[in-house]
Amino acid sequence: MDHKITVIGIGPGSPDYLPPIAARAIARAKVLVGGRRALAAFAPAGSETYPIGGDIAAVLAYIGRRLAEGDVAVLVSGDPGFHSLLAALRREFGPGRLEVIPGVSSVQLAFARLACPWQDAVLVSLHGRAAADGALDYAPGKKLALLTDAANAPHAIAGELLACGWPPATAVWLCADLSYPGEQILATDLAAAAAGAGCEHCVMVVMA
Repeated sequence: MDHKITVIGIGPGSPDYLPPIAARAIARAKVLVGGRRALAAFAPAGSETYPIGGDIAAVLAYIGRRLAEGDVAVLVSGDPGFHSLLAALRREFGPGRLEVIPGVSSVQLAFARLACPWQDAVLVSLHGRAAADGALDYAPGKKLALLTDAANAPHAIAGELLACGWPPATAVWLCADLSYPGEQILATDLAAAAAGAGCEHCVMVVMA
């Protein structure tokens, strides 16, 4: 019988947002792969762990070796279906080897903090990647949820949006460390966001 990979969405980071089904899957896992912060927070005592770094090929090779002997659990932040390791696992091992447990994404939590519906939002990950053509273009009433990083920090994104025709007074929220004790939500506008360095890794919500 082929062994399985369970891809577990751990949500924004706090155990308060970990679904019970995910907690049970983690508790019974013998081999866990995930970011160092996730492993430190959730890996059961005595489990074998492997940290995810920049070498994704090495991570996939490790999972392949361990699958020869047993099941493997992979912890991903947020929801596995939104820019996580799931795509690489699916390409490498096929969907038949995967069980996916969804989690609360940082985008979901950001809009929840703002008490704002997000069914009409355009979701754009700029975390290690460029935006698709037209994704940042201005349109009246448009709503963006952007995942940022050091290379694509909020001040740089705000400048790009201004260049795309967004009004300087457009409302912006920078949501950082969501669910953690140091959580911060800064309400500002595009002009001010473009002028200040601000945080790097966050969910940036922009509403025209």
